[in-house]
Amino acid sequence: MNFTPKSSRKQTAHDWLDYLRESNGLGGILAKTEDLAKLKSILGLALEKLGLEHLNPKIEAGWRSGTQNELFLLVSSASIASRLQQTLPSLINELGKLGLTCSAIKVKVKPAPAQWEVKPRASDKEQHKPQGFNAIAKKSWEELLDKLAPDSDLRKTVERLLRHKPK
Repeated sequence: MNFTPKSSRKQTAHDWLDYLRESNGLGGILAKTEDLAKLKSILGLALEKLGLEHLNPKIEAGWRSGTQNELFLLVSSASIASRLQQTLPSLINELGKLGLTCSAIKVKVKPAPAQWEVKPRASDKEQHKPQGFNAIAKKSWEELLDKLAPDSDLRKTVERLLRHKPK
């Protein structure tokens, strides 16, 4: 498998600098944001006049790339999209009356997020530390202890281990 290499932080920084230069710095970005906020409020007024104000929070609006006359509406469900498709001519007229000229409106359904999510098991969150030796391990350590010389350092270490690891 060939994976595309990760772009370096320096490259990402250059990409952002290029974007800021193309959009005339932060002023351009703020102007676009203000335009989108104005578009959203005018769209809300037009939907209200058509009796569809309840759909306003479920619509993301924007201008299609490269043109300022084609409106792009992104909605969360197909039922909302079909309802908007039925009222597009009226919506274009209402937007024109409110001072927003657009020649066409494209309605698209937003891709649904994945329904599944990988979650850690509850048992993984609580990392259980072993509390002591099981019966077989304790017996093995005691047998080793019996075989060691009474004055050896290893015997003292095994005794200490058995004292501090109770079951």
